Formats: sequence, structure tokens, C-alpha cells
Amino acid sequence: MKIKVCGMRNPENIRHVAELMPDYMGFIFYKGSKRYAENSITPQLLAELPKSIKKTGVFVNASTESIKAIIKKYKLDAVQLHGRETPRQCAEMKELGVEVIKVFSVDDRFVFENTLLYESCADYFLFDTRGQEYGGNGFPFDWELLKGYLSPKPYFLSGGINSENSKQLDKVRPQPYAIDVNSGFEMEPGLKKVDELRLLFEQLKIKN
Repeated sequence: MKIKVCGMRNPENIRHVAELMPDYMGFIFYKGSKRYAENSITPQLLAELPKSIKKTGVFVNASTESIKAIIKKYKLDAVQLHGRETPRQCAEMKELGVEVIKVFSVDDRFVFENTLLYESCADYFLFDTRGQEYGGNGFPFDWELLKGYLSPKPYFLSGGINSENSKQLDKVRPQPYAIDVNSGFEMEPGLKKVDELRLLFEQLKIKN
């Protein structure tokens, strides 16, 4: 199971988390987020990260041109689209040679067939908790709902994952390709608890 650590913005904290070698690190380029990164990070900082870590830009209803500019500036490996982006816009992102992660907000009324329009244009789906914010809401949705997901498309599981409920991840069906952690491992928005993340990494390595 891959690990993505999202909502990174503090340079020193970014370096410490990178030492754990997550598979993905997420940087939020949505100005409405408490974890908005662009005022805190530089292209040089991201260039110094290990090549195996996929640098992921998180966007909410941004224009294709603005996303392209950020991809170019920070040399991103992946984009995570967290708003009402169309399948066409997802396809445009894929043509740029980056991985495309399309987010869906899940509650007990969510219909998994809503993902079908994005099957051909997204590399992965990400299922997050429907809440007041675009991500980072701090609580999980009912993972039993995932039994309604029948597509072979690999997915990221997000939404309130923490050191306690992560122990139940091996029971989730279908199994996620990756987990996306954020607020459940924070001291404050954008500042991660490195020691707790280290324990999570060790726990998942044992199970893998």
C-alpha cells in the first residue's frame, strides 16, 4: 500500500517527512486552504526531494492554464483535482505527462457510478470524506461504503486517517492502492507529526 502525505507547506517539516520516503507528497495550490503552500515553498525545495517521491499538486476548480503553469514551475509528477473538474479537463492534464488523481467526496448518499465518466482520463481516483472543506476535514467516512466500488481503477483512501483507525486499513475492501494522510497526523494545519508518521510507515511495511 502506497502512502501519500498531503498538505505540506513548512520547508523544514517537508525535509523531515521526505526522509521517511513516502510515495507521494502533496502540496495544495488552492488559496482557500489552511494548508496553501505556494507562499511557503520554492521550486528549489521540491527539486531537492528524492526522485522517488512523486510531487503532487492539489487544485480546486483551477483553470487548465494555471495548473499547467504550476506543473511547469514546480516540475510536478502528479495533479490531484479536488473540485468540479470535467473529464475533458482531466484528459488535458493527462496529456501533459503527469499522473491524474480525481477526487470524489463520499458520504452515505454517494453513487460510485459517478466515477465512470472519469475512467479513461484519470490514473487514480481518491475517495475523501464529504465535509465543509475541500479535504483535511479530519474525520473518516464509513469505509464499508467502499464495497459499492466495483471498478478495477486503483484508488487512494483519504479522510481522517490517523494512528488509530489506520490499524483497520487491512480490513477495507476493495483494498486501496494508497492512503492519503493529512490532518490526522498534524500539530497544526500544514505541520506534520513526523514521529507518528514514522510509526504509520513501519506499521504498513509490516503488513505489506
